[in-house]
Amino acid sequence: MKIVSRNEDLLRDALSCIPQPSSRTSLASCNKLIRFEDISAAAFKIQSGVQKTPCMYSRLSKQYGMDIYLKKEFLQYTGSVKERGVLYLLMSLPQDQQRKGVIVASDSNFSMAVAYHASELRIPVFVIVSTSTAPARVKMCREYGAMVISYGTTAKDSQVHARRLAQENGYLYLEEEDSAVYLSGLGTVGLEMYEQVPKLDAVIFPAGGHCGLLAGSAAALKHLNPHISIIGVESESFPVLQQSLKAGHPTEDQACNNHHFYGDVSGVCFGSNSLQLTGKLVDKVVAVREEDILISMLRLLEYERATVDAEGAIGLAALVAGKLPELKGKRVAVVICSGNLELHLLQQCIARALTLDNRVCRFSLVISDCPGDMSKLLEILAREEARVLDIKQERTFVTSELFTVEVICTVETRDKIHTAQLRNALLERYPTTAWTER
Repeated sequence: MKIVSRNEDLLRDALSCIPQPSSRTSLASCNKLIRFEDISAAAFKIQSGVQKTPCMYSRLSKQYGMDIYLKKEFLQYTGSVKERGVLYLLMSLPQDQQRKGVIVASDSNFSMAVAYHASELRIPVFVIVSTSTAPARVKMCREYGAMVISYGTTAKDSQVHARRLAQENGYLYLEEEDSAVYLSGLGTVGLEMYEQVPKLDAVIFPAGGHCGLLAGSAAALKHLNPHISIIGVESESFPVLQQSLKAGHPTEDQACNNHHFYGDVSGVCFGSNSLQLTGKLVDKVVAVREEDILISMLRLLEYERATVDAEGAIGLAALVAGKLPELKGKRVAVVICSGNLELHLLQQCIARALTLDNRVCRFSLVISDCPGDMSKLLEILAREEARVLDIKQERTFVTSELFTVEVICTVETRDKIHTAQLRNALLERYPTTAWTER
């Protein structure tokens, strides 16, 4: 059944974007706005190669006063929505290029998706990474079936080496860009969500520099229902998309942080096609703080048992931060697009999020160094139902009276209200109690 939309003119062709056999060293971004038919064709072609991920009602709905549905794209085999665009891209390559192989140069979600799906399609695949790449990522790419080569100390070194190998051996050098084929593959998320959740009022996507998911899915959703509100969310630290939309062309934010925590959220705006679609079809772009992203990660872990990274959590962060009050009482879908967070970062993020959420706090107070005084303090903590995580006693460098001890205590509480109750109880008994501000 063909669906006709008033937005058809916004998705018209400018020129063909089928990769040509002569394209040896790179797959150039094509100047084309995708059509709904392109996305439908992509959905049909990749249906057996990617997961149709659930879009489930969330227990967070009551907390934020709206019906929240989470599209769990982190359940893809490589933990990222990028698989959709990558698989369609690889399947669209000419057969002679598939025989020669492809090469990528990064440790991103895009590269891991290329490593896996190229191997599944029996396309020779090479991944060039810098020597600073996390060993876990190198191991994962090898397990997916790619030939992984470490070269250079920076990402730029590995990219130069990959391009040289591509030119010398006839490989196709792939990098994440906004070709119509890639955007069509990503746009299949929008098709699935429209089918899975009837009567949607709004859909929230991660944005940032790599806004292909936002642009492609917006094309699908606006075609099916122009009244659905499409919202993009990026980081306040590097609002690349907002700057690019204001300037009217892709821009690079000099403040972009390449820390692995942010992933593609902090990337530069990589193409005019995504920017054009975003400008025409996206209703709103908002920015959130790093603190909001961390608390969003905590909420997803607690309520959904979902371990996600910053890119996966940033959509929900807009609701956590109260940036979208107009959605109260509405049916809202949030795309959780990625779950590839390194274990050491996960530990740091959760610890920091608990502090930001007023669930872990630290205080210090001075008590008499006499038998029984420490037990009285512990009795108060037990009565207030605070869980002691760490307790230290300082006797040598205490500036108060002789024969006193400074106690530094870290405790876990239920929430902000519980923390306030504990604070009042301690101040009543120990007026000089000092709280460590987060």
